[in-house]
Amino acid sequence: MIRSLRLRLMLAAASLALLFMLGLLPALQKAFSLALQESIEQRLASDVTTLISAARVEHGQLQMPAQLPDERFNLANTGLLGYIFDRQGNLVWRSRATTTQNINYLPRYDGTGNEFARIRQNNGEEFFVYDVEVKLLGGKSAAFSIVALQPVREYQHTLDGLREKLYLGFGAALLALMVLLWAGLTWGLRSLRRLSVELDEVESGARDGLSREHPRELLRLTGSLNRLLHSEREQRQRYRDSLDDLAHSLKTPLAVLQGVGENLGQGNGEREQARVLQSQIERMSQQIDYQLQRASLRKSGLVRHRVAVRPLLVSLCSTLDKVYRDKRVSVSLVIPERAQLPMEEGALLELLGNLLENAYRLCLGQVRVSLVDEPGARVLCVEDDGPGIPVSLRERILQRGERLDRQHPGQGIGLAVVKDIIDSFDAQLSLGDSPLGGAAFRIVFRVD
Repeated sequence: MIRSLRLRLMLAAASLALLFMLGLLPALQKAFSLALQESIEQRLASDVTTLISAARVEHGQLQMPAQLPDERFNLANTGLLGYIFDRQGNLVWRSRATTTQNINYLPRYDGTGNEFARIRQNNGEEFFVYDVEVKLLGGKSAAFSIVALQPVREYQHTLDGLREKLYLGFGAALLALMVLLWAGLTWGLRSLRRLSVELDEVESGARDGLSREHPRELLRLTGSLNRLLHSEREQRQRYRDSLDDLAHSLKTPLAVLQGVGENLGQGNGEREQARVLQSQIERMSQQIDYQLQRASLRKSGLVRHRVAVRPLLVSLCSTLDKVYRDKRVSVSLVIPERAQLPMEEGALLELLGNLLENAYRLCLGQVRVSLVDEPGARVLCVEDDGPGIPVSLRERILQRGERLDRQHPGQGIGLAVVKDIIDSFDAQLSLGDSPLGGAAFRIVFRVD
């Protein structure tokens, strides 16, 4: 499938031009052929007139001079043949050029005056014939057919030359037309290229919307895209504001309930009820935090962000080194200096933060983060030398609230948030075994 609009237009224009020329070529050849035949007819009529002007009738007999005014009748092998027949079709005179020719032609003296025709001999050779019926010669009554013939091969040779020149001319014209079309399409599609550049800038966050410096035909499209961008930003902001308001309005009652639960827990008889109450409050708080993280980390529809990976990793590792300073974790970053990922910075920070925190917490002393390019993809991998994850539990730990590590506090939503972030950016997450001995989280991002 051809995906280039300019190439499609070029092929369509070239096809139409070629079809037009293929249709025009036979018409031009026919026109040239008719014009050439008309020229031959006029020339043969002139030759016949020369014969008529030279002929005389004396005592009922045709008399022709030894030398005719047109030298082509007097010389052999000139290609111009002259014959005179009487009314009964008997040959009464022939030009000197006919001595080497044996023409099988019988005139029709039928009162039509003159006739231009094309005849074929038994040997396959063809001739143009111009036959004129004469009733008066030199003012005396006579009845003769005066005929001039010319071989068709000269006409065919001329026609073949014209046809060859037509082919060459049409080929050159088609090539020139393609060059002009390519230049014209390049100039005409500059507006689309400029629109594409602006869309790239919108996707990268360099501009908020599309300009109005486009042709009239594109203004409706750019206007619709600008309205879509504006509506998307407003809806996204309203969504976040609503969630922030909801979280704020719920956290205060939850804090009050938690305080009430702690007060209830001071009494022996109500300790069990207080534990149940605090458990439900913790579940509600977990649900609020999870939904807030999911909503805030959804990517925008039209905007594509690019975030440098290495600076974020260095910052996260520096923070986690302080949190887990007693472990003395050795971190290996196999990340190119200018490597980027197509994500929002906040989403990437949340994703890497959850994965690295799990790796630091579960490793024995080694963590490795790598980023490599594969055909059509960019692969981020976070590995550790910890106990690993059994195959039967790898799907389970990605579900909200599921935790394999019960020795450390937590709500079990970290990996679920990671999975949501990865899904929202059309990436793929897979769990496997690391050469270091522990788990390997492999994330594949598609690269356009």
